[in-house]
Amino acid sequence: MLSGLYSAAAGMAAQQQRIDGVSNDLANASTTGYKHVRVGFRDLLYNAQGGSAGPTVLAGAGAAAGFIGRSQEQGALQTTDQPLDVAIQGPGFFQVKRPDGSLALTRDGSLRLDSQGRLTTSGGHVLQPEITVPRGTGADKLSIAGDGTVRAGAGRSLGRIELVTVPAPDGLQPLGGNLFAANAASGQTTAAGNDSTLRQGTLEGSNVDVGDAMVDMIDAQRSFQLASKAIQMQDQMLEIANQVKR
Repeated sequence: MLSGLYSAAAGMAAQQQRIDGVSNDLANASTTGYKHVRVGFRDLLYNAQGGSAGPTVLAGAGAAAGFIGRSQEQGALQTTDQPLDVAIQGPGFFQVKRPDGSLALTRDGSLRLDSQGRLTTSGGHVLQPEITVPRGTGADKLSIAGDGTVRAGAGRSLGRIELVTVPAPDGLQPLGGNLFAANAASGQTTAAGNDSTLRQGTLEGSNVDVGDAMVDMIDAQRSFQLASKAIQMQDQMLEIANQVKR
């Protein structure tokens, strides 16, 4: 009978993790370049019960949930007409340097100029390789081509925004702040192919479908309530059994 409690408790924990994932998606529905998480379920350990007197039965301990990556579906492109807003069309990431010197990946193309004239993300992380704009050159004087070439004034090239990709984007390690790190699960970064281009004056929106997310949230909450009800029923059955034993 205790196995019923364990299975129901495992179900509650799984649905709670699903709720956490959907909640995070809804909170980032308007975050530039955000990709919604994908939650998967798996069976927990099964134990063989029975013996020579009867058939062997596999008794499970419920299910568990886990994050299995993020959807890499392209988000909607939103025109902003801001010269430093750049959207990635196709696979790929911007590569930036964090304050500790490590490299991170992001699809947030809301760029800025820091005090040294370097192109940075909205979070202040410097694009890699660095691109420095001459002093006195306003953002409205900059043009960014589809291949990432940045020019100022009358066509003077200042450098090129290089996009990178990884073999398995689902394996990227989230760092917070819309940043990710390449690791053994994702594979090492390589230059993005020709199918990845940039569009100046636009931003890539989140690929979260709010309607679908709300349906998933309601479904997860109802499943959580069902599992909690199963625990209550198991508790009542144990109470009855305890009274009979007395």
